[in-house]
Amino acid sequence: MADRAMLLSVADRQTAGQARRAVIARSAHGEWSPAADRADPVALLTAADTGRIAALLPIRYGRMMADPFAFLRGAAPVMAADIGPHMHSGIIVQLGGDAHLANFGAVAGLAGEALFDANDFDETIPGPFEWDLKRLATSLVVAGRVQDLSDKSCRALARRAVRAYRREIQHLAHTAPFDAWCSRVLLDEAIENIGERDVRKRERVRLGAIVQAGWEGHRHLISRRGRWHLPERPPVIFRLGAHEAIAHAAFAAWEDSLPEERQMLLRRYRLQDVAFKAVGVGSVGTFCAIGLYATPDGDTLLLQLKEASQAVLARYAGPSVYTHQGQRVVVGQRLMQAEPDLFLGWTQAEGRDFYVRRLKDPHLAVIGSEIEADALPFTARLCGHTLARAHARAGDAAMVAGYLGEGDSFDDAVAHFALLYADQTERDFGRFRAAIADGEIEAVKEDR
Repeated sequence: MADRAMLLSVADRQTAGQARRAVIARSAHGEWSPAADRADPVALLTAADTGRIAALLPIRYGRMMADPFAFLRGAAPVMAADIGPHMHSGIIVQLGGDAHLANFGAVAGLAGEALFDANDFDETIPGPFEWDLKRLATSLVVAGRVQDLSDKSCRALARRAVRAYRREIQHLAHTAPFDAWCSRVLLDEAIENIGERDVRKRERVRLGAIVQAGWEGHRHLISRRGRWHLPERPPVIFRLGAHEAIAHAAFAAWEDSLPEERQMLLRRYRLQDVAFKAVGVGSVGTFCAIGLYATPDGDTLLLQLKEASQAVLARYAGPSVYTHQGQRVVVGQRLMQAEPDLFLGWTQAEGRDFYVRRLKDPHLAVIGSEIEADALPFTARLCGHTLARAHARAGDAAMVAGYLGEGDSFDDAVAHFALLYADQTERDFGRFRAAIADGEIEAVKEDR
């Protein structure tokens, strides 16, 4: 993280990064084998899910059983336990903490343009830069295998992401700090750099749909019928029941905590309804509510209240300096994201830590488990590039660049790790499905 060392010259900081190779060689990042006393992955998952809403856990496990990539998305505690105890570079940045490829995508800029950025920060915490890269590279291999790509192609995807990260971090190391901080990835410009004509054409069409969805918002979630309310769509969207008072109290406390100019904007709306929404894969089971705000003239605003728990990497990276877990998430997002949410803030109610943001529209997700196989190389490069930009905002790009160097030693090592850990993920997925089949844990498939 930034400290007095950041005031040294770029050359001095690069030299310091290069010296870290004596602590752990770049090639060593390619090593992986399960420890003899490795914990059972199902036991790790169920232990990490303690404290979540029990009735929602079958939905979480049902989503995870779709394929190995869905399992990987929900198994952040398992990967954290595998990589956390081992030797690392010691070069600390603000981590996303769960940097799999589905946690990158399109976000709507304030001016309406589509930006590409990291978009999930529930696990954000300071830690060694390579932990995010290993998570990203592994996710590309697992996603590629789900798309029936060869291991050679999957390895190339992982290597492509790491190479893009290395090249961008080298560039940012020599960029003026203000310019590096303000850099953004415009999605339309990124698409124009796709070499394959058919892929470029398809992604242009998808971008148009993304922008349109951004303007239309979540109309499918809003109903008036005499009064503004959120229609139920169980088991994904449903009434909060006894928990409704907690949601109202949390939203009220959040409103009071906003800066004055944002309070002024919010005063034009009034909270009309709240409902529970089971979101994503890794977050299912946490307290997550939607707040529907509306003006007297029918303009609406959908906000998400999301419970924040301790980051899965905290056991290995050290606890956050923020005891309020919602504050940890908000500060991490503000540090890493090029254009953070205008309504981002943290709050607390009934002893639970929360953060608030605008509700993400699933249509804004450019990538994820449904990505076309021929677009994965483009996605890999874009995610690596974007992760470097995010790390450089709250880390020392010059020190990372010095450690990585100009060659491809680190790229090859992490790509090899990704193949090995993808094998482990598939074994864990088999164990997970067996636990469901044996009744050890319950999973529910949804009609989505």
